[in-house]
Amino acid sequence: MASRKASASSYQPNKSFFTLSDQEILTKIYATHVCDNEKLDVESLLIIAENILNRATLAFDNALLGTQETIEQWEEKTPKASFSPPLCTLKLISYEMNCKAGPSDENHEIAQETTLSILEKLSSYSWDAKAVLTLASFALEYGEFYVLAQIQPSDQLVNSVRNLKRAPALLKHATLQKHQQAFVDLNKVIRATLEVIKCIFELEKLSNYDTKVLNHIEVDVYWAIITIVASTTQLSCIFSDEDKKQELNHYAVKLNVHPPQTQEPDSNLQRTKRWTTIMMKYFGLMPEETEAYRKLVKLFQTSMEITEVLTGLIDPTNKMQPLNDWSTKELLHVEIDVLKTKNVLLFISDLDISDADISILRLISDKIGKEDHYKIVWIPFMEEWTKDQKDKFENSQSNMLWYTGYIARYNLKKASCRFIKEQWHFKGKPLLVVLNSQGQVECENAMHMIRVYGVESFPFTRGAEETLLKEKCWIEFVIIHIKKEIPRWIKEKKYIFLYGGKEKWIQKFTEKATLVQNDILLKEKGISIELVAVEKEKLNVFESFWTSIESMFISKAQWKTETDDVGQEIQKLFSYKNESAWTVFTKGSSVLVSVSGKTVLKALEDFDTWKENLHENGL
Repeated sequence: MASRKASASSYQPNKSFFTLSDQEILTKIYATHVCDNEKLDVESLLIIAENILNRATLAFDNALLGTQETIEQWEEKTPKASFSPPLCTLKLISYEMNCKAGPSDENHEIAQETTLSILEKLSSYSWDAKAVLTLASFALEYGEFYVLAQIQPSDQLVNSVRNLKRAPALLKHATLQKHQQAFVDLNKVIRATLEVIKCIFELEKLSNYDTKVLNHIEVDVYWAIITIVASTTQLSCIFSDEDKKQELNHYAVKLNVHPPQTQEPDSNLQRTKRWTTIMMKYFGLMPEETEAYRKLVKLFQTSMEITEVLTGLIDPTNKMQPLNDWSTKELLHVEIDVLKTKNVLLFISDLDISDADISILRLISDKIGKEDHYKIVWIPFMEEWTKDQKDKFENSQSNMLWYTGYIARYNLKKASCRFIKEQWHFKGKPLLVVLNSQGQVECENAMHMIRVYGVESFPFTRGAEETLLKEKCWIEFVIIHIKKEIPRWIKEKKYIFLYGGKEKWIQKFTEKATLVQNDILLKEKGISIELVAVEKEKLNVFESFWTSIESMFISKAQWKTETDDVGQEIQKLFSYKNESAWTVFTKGSSVLVSVSGKTVLKALEDFDTWKENLHENGL
C-alpha cells in the first residue's frame, strides 16, 4: 500500500463534494461509459463478494466487541460452478484504490478522481457490474487481511506477507483495539454499501422492463464506488496503525448508516430500496417471475442455438412436448429439437386472425414450401386461458395447419408473455418474429415488411429490405396498387401528383391540377402529368395506402439506426395522414417534392405566370 504520514488530525473532506446534485454527478460519469458489451456473471461475483464480507466483518466485529454472533444469520448462496472471476480486472481496480495518495488536506478530491478513473477502466461494463467489480476488489483485499489475521504470529512466512501488505497491526491485538471504533464504523459502512449494491443489481434486472430505471442506478453506482474507495483508504490506515484516518461520516450519512443531523434528501440506500420496491409493484412482479424474465432476456442475448431460445420461450420447465405437428394427417406432439438448425418464423397472435393475415401466412408458406431450413411456428398468445378459449384454439388449428408447420401448445409462462409484450412489443396485432438458426432475432416483426414488399422481402431481414429499396424507390411500393395504370406510368417516368386531405380541398386541387394537366403548352413540350387522389370516401384505397405507409415506417424504424433520407421522407409523409391538405409530386418513382398541399395548390393557381419557364420535356 502507499505510505501515509501519521498525523494527529483527521482529514475532513470538502463538504461541497457531498452536496453535488444528481445531474452534476451524471455529467461527470456519463463521459466514462461507452457500452455494456463486456460479458460478466455479475450475480456469481456478487455472491462471492457478499460471502467474504459477511464472514470477515462479522469475525472482526466479534473480536473487537466481544460479541458471539454467528454466520448462520445469513443465508449464503453458491456461485455457478463454471464461474471464473475476472482476477486481472479486480487487481486493476485494487491498484487504483490502493496506490494513490492517502487522506490529506491537499488531496481531498482524490476519492472523486479515483472513482472516475475506475469508471473509465470499466467503461464497457453495465452499471451494476461496475459496482460489483469494485466491491469484489475490496472484498478480495479485506478477505486477505482477515486470512492473515487468523494465522499465528509465530508463522514467519505470514509475518513477511503482513509486512509486504504494510499491515503490521495484524500482529497486535492491542493495536486493533486502539482503532476499535474506526473499525466498527468501517464495517457498518461496508454492510450498507453491500446493501446498496444488492439493490442496484435488482434494479438492473428491472431495467429490462423499463430503461428509465437506469436513471436511478447510475448515481447510486457512483456513490457506492466512491464509498468503497474511501473505505479502502480507511482499511489501510487501520492496519498500518496510522493516527490519521479517512473520515467516513459523510459517506455513512449518504448510505443511511447514521441518520443525518439536519433535514436532507433520502440516502442512497433509502432511495434505491424504495425504487426497487416501487418498480416491483409497478410491474406487478414476484421475485421468481422477475428472475425468469431476466434469464429469458439474457438467453436471447447470448444463446447460439435456436432450440435453446425456443425452449426458454415456449417450455422453460421442459416438462412437455411443446409443439403440435400437423405435417401429417394425424396430430403429433413433438419436441422442439425438430427445429434444430432451422430458421424459424414465429407467428404470434391471439385466436382472432383476420383473413388478411391468413393471406400473408399463405404467401409465406408458398414461398418457403420446399426450403427445408425455414419453418413457421404459430404461438397463440393468451395470458390466461378459459375453457372456451382452449376449445377455440383446438378448432383454430385446423385453419392454421396448412400455413404453419408447427403450433406451440398453450400455457405460456408469465415471463414469456411479458417478454413477448416488452421485447417484441406485442399489443394484440399479429407479429412475425424472424429467428436464425442460432436463435438470434433477424427481424422483430416481418408483418410490416411483407405488407409493403410482399414475399419479395424474403428472408425478411434488414439486408433484404435495403436491397429492395435500392432496386425500387420506396414510393413505388406504396402507390403501385392504387390504380392499375400506375406501374405503366412509373415505367414511362411520367409526372404523378399524389394528394389527399379533406374532401373539398381534394376537389379544388383536382380541378386546378386537371387544368394544368390539359394545358396545350405542356402537351407541346411532351410533359405528361397524372393525378392520383387518396380519398377517405374510397375506403379501401385510403386504408391500404396509409397502412402501407405506416408499415414501411415501422419496418424501417425497427432496425434502430439513424433515420436516413428514405426514412425521413416516409416519416414526413406519414405525418400528413390527418392533415387537411398534402401533396407528393414524383417523376416515375422518384420523389421530387413532398409538401403541404396548400403550397402546391397556390403554385397551380399561378401556373399561367410561370409556365413559359418550363423546360422542354421537364418541369
